[in-house]
Amino acid sequence: MSPGGYDREILPFFICPNCKQRSLDFDGREGLLDRPPACERCGFGFLFELIDDYYPAPGVGFVVCDQERRVIALGRGVFELTGYAEQDLIGQDLVAGLGLSGFAPERNPAELSLEWGVRRLGERLDLRTRSGQTKAVSADFFPAYDEDGGLLVALAPAQE
Repeated sequence: MSPGGYDREILPFFICPNCKQRSLDFDGREGLLDRPPACERCGFGFLFELIDDYYPAPGVGFVVCDQERRVIALGRGVFELTGYAEQDLIGQDLVAGLGLSGFAPERNPAELSLEWGVRRLGERLDLRTRSGQTKAVSADFFPAYDEDGGLLVALAPAQE
């Protein structure tokens, strides 16, 4: 137990899908209000809860999806990597919208992450950019641990 009475082992980790600011929060609420926390750094409307802390690599862009893998938000870096603006992908299926490939249909990392509630790190995938080019990316998939469910996907250029 820490001096403040909170066990660090049970404190949830949060990350801003927009600016990648990491934080800890003991109750997952904004101050004394009964609403999820927003990013104090950039003002993004919500933080994504992670089971373990995560340090995104430089050049990572976050894509936030709902429980059905539909895109609900894009963070900084996604446009630079893909050419897609948020309005191009909102409401679309993650895999179809970004043209993700490089896996067998039964091994879809987004589906596996949501179905099993586990992180999938370092997935080597191909992505179709807005201009139609194929780009190799590394993707990390994080299932949501709040009542809304969903998925956070970290996309980065693949390192050779």
